[in-house]
Amino acid sequence: MSFSRESKEEILKVDFEDDTCAIAFMSGLFHSCGQISKSGNHIYLKLVSDVDKLFGYCEKLVKKLYGDNVEIEVGDNYSINKNTYYEIKFEVDKFKQLLLDAGMIDIENGEKTFIFDIDKNLLLEDEARRAFIKGVYIGSSTSSIKLSQDSMQSCGSGYHMEFVSQSHEFLIEFSGILAEYNIIGKIFERKNSFVLYIKDVNTIQDLLALMGANKCVLDLSNEIVTRELRNKVNRQVNCINANINKTVEASLKQVNAINTIINTIGLESLPEDLQEIAVLRLANQEESLDELIKLSTIQLTRSGLNHRFRKLIKIASTLEE
Repeated sequence: MSFSRESKEEILKVDFEDDTCAIAFMSGLFHSCGQISKSGNHIYLKLVSDVDKLFGYCEKLVKKLYGDNVEIEVGDNYSINKNTYYEIKFEVDKFKQLLLDAGMIDIENGEKTFIFDIDKNLLLEDEARRAFIKGVYIGSSTSSIKLSQDSMQSCGSGYHMEFVSQSHEFLIEFSGILAEYNIIGKIFERKNSFVLYIKDVNTIQDLLALMGANKCVLDLSNEIVTRELRNKVNRQVNCINANINKTVEASLKQVNAINTIINTIGLESLPEDLQEIAVLRLANQEESLDELIKLSTIQLTRSGLNHRFRKLIKIASTLEE
């Protein structure tokens, strides 16, 4: 299960005790994933979502608010890019009171008019605003976040969360609500829709905590630690590999220089200290300078040993010329 789906299902495990919060949640859903459609003489406001548990949750909320005699209709399921989407249909005449309470329609002289602005009066209380945010999150959010299955294996994703809507005005209003909780995102246009996106992982954690998805907050915290550990180990491994490559390259250069001397003037023509260093390197071609110092009978420092190798390389270079 994706992290996005898991977080939405965690949110849906908690029921609303307060009716205002339940209506605010439904309003968030209508604004974020609602579509107006007509079938015969009936007008519907449909919720379109890939969360299959949303129907049962909405049905329970609506019956709690307006009685058991109210039945929600389910439309045909369909698939896009391997994701299955579900339609939850609210006939406007039948659910007139819900849509009025949620600030989605206005009735004047018997005429119903759809409202697309967020009803600020519905969100006066903090808990109602949080419920509205939950509705919008479930209705329109997507995420690229993937949790690592193996602490040492990269999942290849960053931290990115976004809300997609056809309405630029709605996203501006919604981003203002999020900003009240110091959750700041940026809006841009993508093809025929608009996107409010958040890339800062700490902000994403704050958003999840705001909606009560506490398990997902912990999972994301563990993912951050896992990725930091993996990156640290990778850096250390890369550093070790770089040092090994550097040691091998230096050793090959030194061995080639010593062989040049052997094949031209011979090692016996060198001073005794250089002879010993040359023999030591030929006998231990894979060892680092620190290991050679331990094996040498001459009291040497690392810089002293390097100085002698540079002398051997310079002699070999002169002989080659």
